[in-house]
Amino acid sequence: MTVNGFLQIVFYFVVLLLLVKPLGHYMAAVYENKACGLDRLLSPIEKSLYKLCNIKPEHEMTWREYAAAVLIFNFAGFIFLYALLLVQGSLPFNPRQLPSLAPLLAFNVAVSFVTNTNWQSYSGEMTMSYLSQMAGLTVQNFLSAATGMAVLVALIRGLKRRLADKIGNFWIDTVRSILYILLPISIILSLLLVSQGVVQSFSPSVKVNFLESTQDRSGKVIREQVIPLGPAASQIAIKQLGTNGGGFFNTNSAHPLENPTSVSNFLELLAILLIPASLCYTFGKMAGNTRQGWVLLVTMFMILIPLMTACIWNEQGGNPYLSKLGVDQSAGDLQPGGNMEGKEMRFGIVNSVLWATLTTAASSGSVNAMHDSFTALGGLFPLWLMQLGEIIFGGVGSGLYGMIVFALIAVFISGLMVGRTPEYLGKKIGAFEIQMGSLIILIPAAVVLFGTALAVVTETGLAGIQNTGPHGFTEILYAFSSAGNNNGSAFAGLDANTAFYNWMLGLAMIIGRFGVIIPVLAIAGSLARKKTIPSGPGTLPTHTLLFAVLLAGVILLVGALAFLPSLSLGPIVEFMAIPK
Repeated sequence: MTVNGFLQIVFYFVVLLLLVKPLGHYMAAVYENKACGLDRLLSPIEKSLYKLCNIKPEHEMTWREYAAAVLIFNFAGFIFLYALLLVQGSLPFNPRQLPSLAPLLAFNVAVSFVTNTNWQSYSGEMTMSYLSQMAGLTVQNFLSAATGMAVLVALIRGLKRRLADKIGNFWIDTVRSILYILLPISIILSLLLVSQGVVQSFSPSVKVNFLESTQDRSGKVIREQVIPLGPAASQIAIKQLGTNGGGFFNTNSAHPLENPTSVSNFLELLAILLIPASLCYTFGKMAGNTRQGWVLLVTMFMILIPLMTACIWNEQGGNPYLSKLGVDQSAGDLQPGGNMEGKEMRFGIVNSVLWATLTTAASSGSVNAMHDSFTALGGLFPLWLMQLGEIIFGGVGSGLYGMIVFALIAVFISGLMVGRTPEYLGKKIGAFEIQMGSLIILIPAAVVLFGTALAVVTETGLAGIQNTGPHGFTEILYAFSSAGNNNGSAFAGLDANTAFYNWMLGLAMIIGRFGVIIPVLAIAGSLARKKTIPSGPGTLPTHTLLFAVLLAGVILLVGALAFLPSLSLGPIVEFMAIPK
């Protein structure tokens, strides 16, 4: 790694950490219905929305009612988006006259954006009209992110309350998440991105003449290029902030109109972790002990930094196949060095790897480089970060509630070691919480492994891969890891716009999202009914560095046990097969 690359990483994390406390404090105030600075401006709008939708702010829900509201709300969003995509060709704001989507592709896209996955087996600028991008995809970027944040807040209330059967109101939590948090920050980020050249326009595509004509593969002379436009900045802002990841253009944030400058690259990178990291402080603030939140944040960094460093090391070391061809991959004044295949000269190794590891640690899925072109071990680390459960920051809300569940399991394991009843934030962790926690861990893993196994033993599954051997297996494993953990990034090299993958990945996204949310809410309801027990001499402190180490160990152990065999068949075998 060059000194310049090291300084870029340090600068990124310093800025991120400086923003964690103020934003986390603000979000805690929003969810606790305290003064947050935007009350006078937004409170009338909030009250009008409640009146319009017949929402009673004083009415709270049991965990079952909360779960039912989550399912109904997201099902309605799916139906609306699915219908919109099926009739896109007959609707306005479609300057390129793009046709409606096929039913199976529309199903996959609708599921993808409703579940905060944003898996894309299509080219955005060649498939989606402006109306579909704005009223369909962008809207779901807000709603799916707000759903994850609402479920997190419900879990925090379950930990905080005692002898209660209510965990809040889903409709209130969702409205406040969008109105006070996601929307204001998205507006600011959109304006900053537009200032850097990210396109925001309703104009149709434009044609630009080449200075020199060229030829396509068939020998046809090409004298012009079509440059797509559209309302991109508004979607890109929430795709990053909401850890959605779905790009307006096919190449996502590697596209020069979606990510034109080093400043826009930094802003979009910062947006990936901004809310997930800040929610750790929000959790500590709402729980009454900010050290609890800092411990979870430290745990995330304890896992992210080593895996990111290992990925940079492998990519900066170069591609051994290119070395055999005599390609110079050393860093110098004229080149960044390392494995530059699939990466842009604008960003180089460090920014590409930083983005790849952050987007798979968080449940984002946006990319500024092609992960399929990473080295064998370089591609392993983004893949493994997803397989850990998207909890190392994870999606907005969803990552942190997954991390809290791992914390419950960690205190349970420690309790078994010393023969004491495990406790977390004064709540005894019993059999029900561990059963639900086990489901939360096992369901995504089962979805990923079963889907991958089915794909590699069926003709329809194998028909989509463009590479044979371990690399082709990794492409399939990556796709199901991305879908089952609601990430959305792709390894490329896999034709996923087929009946098999549209169905299977769609089901994986549904189960991976709601198969986790429902047990989380069940845990919230169970904990809310329990009384708070004062800590004693035998209570395991969960606000110390020792607990952070224990928690990180549990996460890595579970991740290794679940996926090490499959990783051995993919990237590890590919690495071992490289000619020395």
